[in-house]
Amino acid sequence: MIRLDYRDARPIYEQVKDGLRRLMVTGVLATGEKLPSVRSLAMDLAINPNTIQRAYAQLESQGVEGENIAAAMSRIEGMMGKVVEGFEKQLDQLFQGDAMDITTDVAVLEQMLQKDGLSSSGGMQIGI
Repeated sequence: MIRLDYRDARPIYEQVKDGLRRLMVTGVLATGEKLPSVRSLAMDLAINPNTIQRAYAQLESQGVEGENIAAAMSRIEGMMGKVVEGFEKQLDQLFQGDAMDITTDVAVLEQMLQKDGLSSSGGMQIGI
């Protein structure tokens, strides 16, 4: 559903255009599905049909179609794996020093426990 905000500084036709894009991206309007007729959408939104026609004309001039949006979404989804992998690498590099510090702390703790006779020589084991 398209919602119009009459207090928004953007013109109504831009709000309609953005609302239609949002419906396409979210899958409410399926790929290849026809857009509502100018008259029916104008009646639903209680606005002038010329406003709807202007929004449709701009969408068409920008090449916005269900197939284009589906292809863009597919490319974005394909890239998300690479983005996640990049973030993981950055986090690993960021906290690598901390991980080494913890390893050193565990080794020192194991030596102290062995020295006091409170641990076996097999090292610390974490478990229930």
